Amino acid sequence: MTANASVFVEKLRSVVGDKGLVTDARARHPYLTDWRENYLGTALAVVRPATTEEVAAVVKVCAAEKVAIVPQGGNTGFMGGATPDESGREIVLSLARMSRILEVDTIGYSMTVEAGVVLKTIQEEAAAHDRLFPLSLAAEGSCTIGGNLSTNAGGVQVLHYGNARQLVLGLEVVTPAGDIWNGLRALKKDNTGYDLRDLYLGAEGTLGIITKAVLKLWPKAKDVATSWIAVPTPDAAVELLSGAHAASEDNVTSCELMSRQGIDLVLKHLPGAADPLTDRHDWYVLLEWSSTRARREAGNEGGLTEKMEGYLGEAMEKGLVLDAAIAQNEAQARAFWALRENHSEAQKREGPSLKHDISVAVSRIPSFMREGLAAMKKVLPEGRPVPFGHVGDGNLHFNCQAPAGWDKARFMKHGDAISRAVYDLVVSYGGSISAEHGIGRLKVDELAHYRSKIELDVMRTLKRALDPQNIMNPGKIVRV
Repeated sequence: MTANASVFVEKLRSVVGDKGLVTDARARHPYLTDWRENYLGTALAVVRPATTEEVAAVVKVCAAEKVAIVPQGGNTGFMGGATPDESGREIVLSLARMSRILEVDTIGYSMTVEAGVVLKTIQEEAAAHDRLFPLSLAAEGSCTIGGNLSTNAGGVQVLHYGNARQLVLGLEVVTPAGDIWNGLRALKKDNTGYDLRDLYLGAEGTLGIITKAVLKLWPKAKDVATSWIAVPTPDAAVELLSGAHAASEDNVTSCELMSRQGIDLVLKHLPGAADPLTDRHDWYVLLEWSSTRARREAGNEGGLTEKMEGYLGEAMEKGLVLDAAIAQNEAQARAFWALRENHSEAQKREGPSLKHDISVAVSRIPSFMREGLAAMKKVLPEGRPVPFGHVGDGNLHFNCQAPAGWDKARFMKHGDAISRAVYDLVVSYGGSISAEHGIGRLKVDELAHYRSKIELDVMRTLKRALDPQNIMNPGKIVRV
């Protein structure tokens, strides 16, 4: 470390103290790589401020020295968006110490939190107050709300509650100049000028650092029905979902589609996992209905489980359902969900893979699936497609597992061609090459290739105006 670098680090230490500075090489390593270990960067410092004021002070030190900042939450992303580059001229600013729940307003259905609160903690706090925070995803035990909001996270209940963007009332943000914007307003209506809140949501820390948020809450579900369903085709899955909206009285909260390939990987790598059905099938749907109405309320005898049983019986007669199991208790429902939520972990343990977080219109999922699988196989016949995802909102994780026994170097020689085939098809369907994971570092070139010039120009104009020194997570989303 140069003398100037040493002086710079001491300035940071004077702001955050010894507890806020990670200096041990082994302790720093998790901050310098991403969850999939695709990237390994270096950093001048890893800083863990404890308050918004400390974040602002750190940003001012960096702005004065023109040192770039990589904001980081739980570091569970797939796009390398929270990983520093290899230059050694950036710092990592982790918000993990800012982990307080500041207020729960049960009357107004809102919760105010710091950016470093783990998503699962927010869910549990809401439940303790008989409320629901509906954002739910596989990494919820380790991802933080700041990261969720910075990437506009999706998850399994988007079709009913919306993306992270729809779950936020107000924000507090530290700007690239080190100023603090206090937008922590718990208002459902506010038309006073430009919507700064939406500007920072999904910006991946490139325009500022989210430090606090006012979140929307909902009534806690009192009646939940969860089923594991074998379907003959993706066409049947989409038709099953379409009918479920009316059959459930608009209580469909999740609808997930999975292939046999993915289930086999989860059963292989998840200890204690078991196939819910006796026979093997090519396609499965995980369907969940939720209601705030208690099961034994007048006129609701049997509740959603009875309604779901009736609906699946009718669907079976139509040939939309081959077999099904309805969870009889919460433990069984969790077991169903574990098969879905451990797809990414199972793929990681199995070996190299390509992840394509894409979206198309729900009605076009079946035809896209057929064409996409064919396109993937055309590029690499030995590849193992693992498509799964949120069929309810059109978001598919259209992944490709390396052929058995292949190492990463051999597989990635085909990576660009596979991804280009998938993304070209997505765009031809009027879809998006990123549905919920963001752009980060991994998809910067893809965004530049597939988005229009006017969209890219507007993004760069915003970036240059708000971050003229380009110190906020540079190289992510767009290059300026």
